[in-house]
Amino acid sequence: MRRVKRKFLIVAGLFISGLNPLWATSSQKITSNTKIKGNSSKSLSQNQKQQRVLYELNAPEDLFLPSRSREVLVKTYQKVNLDQLENLLINNNRAIKIYLERVEQAKSILKSSLSSWYPTLNLTANGIPQYFESNNFNESSVIQDTSSKQWSSSISAQVKWDLINPARVPEIASARDSFEKSKYSYAIILRDLKLEAKKRYFNLQKANEEIEVAKKSIESSTIGLRDAEIRFESGIGTKLEVLEARTQLARDQQLFNIKLGDQKIGQRSLAEILNFPEDVTPLIGTKTQVTGIWDLSLEDSIIAAYNSREELESILLEISINNSNANAALAASQPKLSIVNTSTSSFAKGELNQISPNTSNTSSNFSNTIGLNATWFIFDGGNSRSLYNYNKSKAKEAKLNFAARRAQIRQEVEQVFFKLESAKLNISASYTEVLSARESLRLAKLRYKSGITTQREVVNNQRDLTDSEVRYIISVTSYNTLLADLSRQTGLDNIKPCDIKVNPQNQSDIDSKSLYESNLIPLCQL
Repeated sequence: MRRVKRKFLIVAGLFISGLNPLWATSSQKITSNTKIKGNSSKSLSQNQKQQRVLYELNAPEDLFLPSRSREVLVKTYQKVNLDQLENLLINNNRAIKIYLERVEQAKSILKSSLSSWYPTLNLTANGIPQYFESNNFNESSVIQDTSSKQWSSSISAQVKWDLINPARVPEIASARDSFEKSKYSYAIILRDLKLEAKKRYFNLQKANEEIEVAKKSIESSTIGLRDAEIRFESGIGTKLEVLEARTQLARDQQLFNIKLGDQKIGQRSLAEILNFPEDVTPLIGTKTQVTGIWDLSLEDSIIAAYNSREELESILLEISINNSNANAALAASQPKLSIVNTSTSSFAKGELNQISPNTSNTSSNFSNTIGLNATWFIFDGGNSRSLYNYNKSKAKEAKLNFAARRAQIRQEVEQVFFKLESAKLNISASYTEVLSARESLRLAKLRYKSGITTQREVVNNQRDLTDSEVRYIISVTSYNTLLADLSRQTGLDNIKPCDIKVNPQNQSDIDSKSLYESNLIPLCQL
């Protein structure tokens, strides 16, 4: 038996030593990529652990389903800054983790396809051991009865290696491109979610500012109503002035209620994309202000978008995948050559078909067979050629999609760029409107106290100021959202920060509950 095992190991070693050295190279490449990715993920997780907010806002478990009302009751409010959104997304968002899993799945498929370079080893054992016993009875007196009593075992090992396999190379190429495509898909969803998180952040920021404006309007309307009632009780004013003041106060309260609902919706919307725990609601600690200016021309922005958009790279990989699938389909009708080595060893104790079997008799056998096996589907009804044409057509379709997507990317960049320019002008216009409305309200109040005008003028100017402040907040929020969108479209963070200086002439007019004068100075004094 030792001699048999030694022969089998020598034969198997000869075949394994003749393997293509590209197997080791391919395996090392995947392993090295895995190590690099693991190190980057490890360093990223270390940076995240250093931030206290990430520790406090861990996402709930995947299969957790609240069953009691106190489990979904909001008990914690956590401030979130704009620069924390990306880390919170990567740490908590489920969509990002799903795409990470898809990357790992594509990596496993690639490893599976690389295994076609290796030989296969199959072990087959029959009866380990098995016992056979039988009795044969003959009616003829010439032939004596026989019986069998035997213990036996058999083991067979087969090593098979595909010397020629036309489908091997295109299948590996397709799997490798699919792996790269999955990484691009991850980068695309990460950018999209970062943009969506910023939009929700800015909208929540806008709702907070609008609530402050509504509160200020309510305070001003309350004072106006009190003055109107005092004037009416003194016989100076009229009932109409009191009713107008009450109407304006009711409008301001309605505005406050609407914006309060928008704030709650914005908070839960931001909590959803950041995947906060059920009992945690985010708060925005910063006020609405211009985050910066775009420091690239339209032409440079378009070129940057072409160079950085993963969608175009993904389409190029799709073309390559379809071409590889076409070659793999055509390979099904091409010959395949394999070398096969089969070694069989058997052992038996006892005898078969003997008058008196000797159960102590032992025997053993070893055989080794080596040869070439060839397979060639000469005619398959045109199946392989049809699949080849199908995948080639898919590759041509992907080329057309590339051209269409390229034109679409330019259109998207141009639209966002032009909208950003319009938003810049809207900030300047709304800035002027706020200052004019504020001064008009001040003059209207002086005229009303002097008895020159009526309460109607004060109410109208109060409403104009509220509307102008809301429009200013909307214009700044729209500008910041478009700025973030342009950054996502181009793949660049080419935002020049603003160093806004407060106008000393209006410094004394700044109220802690009103819009800051520094926020009203449009676009870095440009």
